[in-house]
Amino acid sequence: MQIKLKPINEQLVVVFGASSGIGRQAALDFAERGAKVVVAARSENGLKSLVEEIESKGGEAYYLIADAADFSQVKNVADSTIEKFGRLDTWVHSAGTFIFAKVEQTEPEEYKRLIEVNLLGQIYGAKAALPYLRQSGGALIHISSVEAWRTVPYQSAYGASKHGINGFVQALRAELTHDEVPVSVTQILPAAINTPIYDKGRNKTPFKPRPVPPIYHPQIVSDAILYAAENPTTDLIAGGAGVGVVLAERFSPRLAEWITGLIGFIGQKSDEKIDGEYAGSLFETVAGFDTVEGRFNDEQLKSDPITWLSTHPSAKNALVTVGGIVGGLITWRLLNKNRGENNE
Repeated sequence: MQIKLKPINEQLVVVFGASSGIGRQAALDFAERGAKVVVAARSENGLKSLVEEIESKGGEAYYLIADAADFSQVKNVADSTIEKFGRLDTWVHSAGTFIFAKVEQTEPEEYKRLIEVNLLGQIYGAKAALPYLRQSGGALIHISSVEAWRTVPYQSAYGASKHGINGFVQALRAELTHDEVPVSVTQILPAAINTPIYDKGRNKTPFKPRPVPPIYHPQIVSDAILYAAENPTTDLIAGGAGVGVVLAERFSPRLAEWITGLIGFIGQKSDEKIDGEYAGSLFETVAGFDTVEGRFNDEQLKSDPITWLSTHPSAKNALVTVGGIVGGLITWRLLNKNRGENNE
């Protein structure tokens, strides 16, 4: 079965978790490319400012307040989108929350809440969107993480939720393919991205956490999202360092574990100390973080050749072809050289 997706400028796109970070960047980019955008999140202030920004640039957007952990609210976003616009072409689920703490510091209710938002929220998004997407085809895009493959210290809850997304997406994709449902299911796996999550996540460490370098701009993830909205694909890693994480885990889990232990503690520790615990946005929204970028603007990479090649297959194929030709010429010359030496 061949899945055909509409050009972005003909699409109606829902971005769930759009008030900040990756979701916000993606919503801005979809609107700039001509899509009609419905944005959803818990932060009304973030959604209002996002819609205003989109409309100020000539785009069309509409917002709905919703908590990803509540299926009725997620379903209302899908139902309201159909009622207002009559269609749904792409559903991007980016809503997520964070807690930085060791396993023994993390309370059962904190695990429960994070899993409800990060994992059940993704499942709820698919359940709400699929009845409409399957009618005329479309894209279901899940924002996960390279931590679906290898989780770092202080992030047991977050890593567990991302591993869960990976399993859910694999099963869903197999079922839809078997039933010949014309819906593309993509998992986007970002590496370390400069979003506000490192400041608004719940924190029980004695320092302000930071991502393990290299750190990438959210634009790199958004580019992967927009590519998946037009081109049926399975998994896309956003941020070249993430490719190294996945390859290490695939070929040598023991090596990946050693590396995680070596850099996971040092790499996430900043020089900024904090007194006491920071509640963050795990249970309630927090003001002041309705932005695309976090506090690592001076460190972030704004481009990534590996992600660019993944989202430009013609250029990738051309590069492979050129590499094959060059490699073939080098091999031919070496063989001829060896033959000449042997004849002497």
